[in-house]
Parts: sequence; structure tokens; C-alpha cells
Amino acid sequence: MPSASDDIAAAIAAADGALRFDRFVELALYGPHGFYTGTGRAGRRGDFITSAEVGPLFGTVLARWIDAEHRRVGSPDDFTVVEVGAGPGALARAITAEWAARPAPPSFRYVAVERSGAQRALHPASVTSQADLPIQPFTGVIVANELLDNLAFRLLVWDGAWREAFVAEHAGRFVEVLHPLAEVPPFLPARAPLGARVPWQQQARDWVAGAQQLLTAGSVLAIDYVTPMTAQLAVMPWREWLRTYRGHERGVHYLTDAGEQDITTQVALDQLPEPLSVRTQAQFLQLYDIDDLVEAGRVFWQAAAAAPTVAAMRMRSRVREAEALLDPAGLGGFLCLLFPATG
Repeated sequence: MPSASDDIAAAIAAADGALRFDRFVELALYGPHGFYTGTGRAGRRGDFITSAEVGPLFGTVLARWIDAEHRRVGSPDDFTVVEVGAGPGALARAITAEWAARPAPPSFRYVAVERSGAQRALHPASVTSQADLPIQPFTGVIVANELLDNLAFRLLVWDGAWREAFVAEHAGRFVEVLHPLAEVPPFLPARAPLGARVPWQQQARDWVAGAQQLLTAGSVLAIDYVTPMTAQLAVMPWREWLRTYRGHERGVHYLTDAGEQDITTQVALDQLPEPLSVRTQAQFLQLYDIDDLVEAGRVFWQAAAAAPTVAAMRMRSRVREAEALLDPAGLGGFLCLLFPATG
């Protein structure tokens, strides 16, 4: 049965024996037999948990941010919310459920963008589900929750000078080979510890710039684990920023079990377009009233505790959800990057 390893081996042969690292990651994650093409996904029954899978509270707060953005751009009738990297649709469900529960639901259009056909099949019927970003410019917001860390990246290694990692095949295994750099990106430190590694996130930079250009008015919101400077990653053990996951556990080496585990990287802020604002997730959620929503949940639960309903149980769960979403050592420490529309 064909596998991602077979796809990568064929690509290595076609590339005269050495495949650039970002192409390896692309095939391992999104190729014909890649991790996300197959069974890889977020969720309690998946491979990792994002803020959206903690519970609906995250989406409820984001709905308030969307309201604020709608007002900021003049409350237009044709306002579109595009979520990219929507996975199985947990965030889409939470946000559209929040809208539906209002006395006067907004007429916003929700587009859930997900490359994996298997995951698109799980999206709620209330959203437009598609594989790619819209082509035509629009007014609205683009949301990317833990997307940038999963975009393919090049890999640079300090070996007395900065060199670029390629992937070759030797004795049935994938191995790294280093090639000279044709250009040295400006974000690299002049020197680094021997063997230091950093990601070169061209695809993440280009994705943000492209998303900004799609918006005639509005904002791009990217939420991820972010390090301010690439130079900081150069002095970290690479296993701390280049990680693999499978079944809620850390996976094996990134060149091993291609297509059977997630490959993810810390996002380097200095490689992206300049954001309008940078806040921790905890700060962002508090700015859009998560504390008020949790208190409302407590009050609702106390009133219904003697004869609890499903709705009351959901309101009570806000306390637990908020603890996870605001944890500075976990999800609360993620950064929320807000980028302006440039279209």
C-alpha cells in the first residue's frame, strides 16, 4: 500500500537525490498519503488539543471579537468570517452556535477552509466548507488558530556557517544532508552554537501577507506558539521548537514515520509581516470579556443546580475551560497576532 514515505522517496529521486526540507514536510503532512490527508486531526479522539477543542467558550469569546471588528469597519452587510486550518470544525461549531443563540443572529457568512477532505466532511452544515482561501477580496476577518506552526518550513543549520538541510535516502532511511545557502536571510544571528537549527518560515510569511491582501477591510488573527526572535530559537535545543505529535503524545524524530505523525514548529515573529498588536491568548480573551462569560456561567449553574439541564452543565464547564485557555504555561501563553488588511 503506498505511503508518505513512498511519495517522499520518489520526490527525492526526482530531485537528484536531495529534497529541500520544506518539501519533505509538505509531503509528510499534506501529500497524497500525508498525516492530515489521512487520519491526523485535532480533538480528544485525535492527535492534539487546540483551544477550540477545550470547549465552546473559546469560540464564544472569538464571536465577541468578530462583533467588535464588524463594528470597527462600519457594520457592513457583506461581512465574511474565514477560518483557515479549520480541522474537523470545532471552532466553526462554537462560533455559529453562539450566533444562532442570539435573539437577532448576525448575517455573517462563515467559510471554513481545510485542506483535508476527510476533515471537511465533518464540518457543520451551517458553514461554507472549502479546501482553499477565497479568491475574491472581501470585507471581514481571517482567523488562523494554530495554522502557522503547521505550514511547511525550510530548515537551517549552523555548521561553522549557516547551511540548509535537505533530505536524502540512505539504506532505506531518510537522512539530512547540508547544502550551502545561496542567500543568508537577515533574521539569522551572525554566529550560533555548533549544530544549532532554526526554521525559515517563508510559507508562513507569505500566507500572512496573502491573507492581508485578500481583505479590503478587517483583520487577520493568527493564534499560535510564538517566539519573538529567530536568534532565540538558535540557542534552544531543537527538540523544544521542532516537535512531532501523534495520539496526544510526543512523536519520534521528524524524519521517522513520515505521514504518521504531526510535524510542527515554533513560529518566529521576526519572520512575519509586522502585526498591529501582539497579546498573549490570556490577555486577548480577557480583553473580549472571558471573565464576564465565566461569571455568567457560574450564576446560570447556581440557579439550575438543583435540576441541572444540558445547558446548565455547559455553562458550568466554562470555569474549567477558562482555566485551560488562560493558563500562562499552556494555551494562555500562546500569542494572538493581529495583522491589518492591505487589500
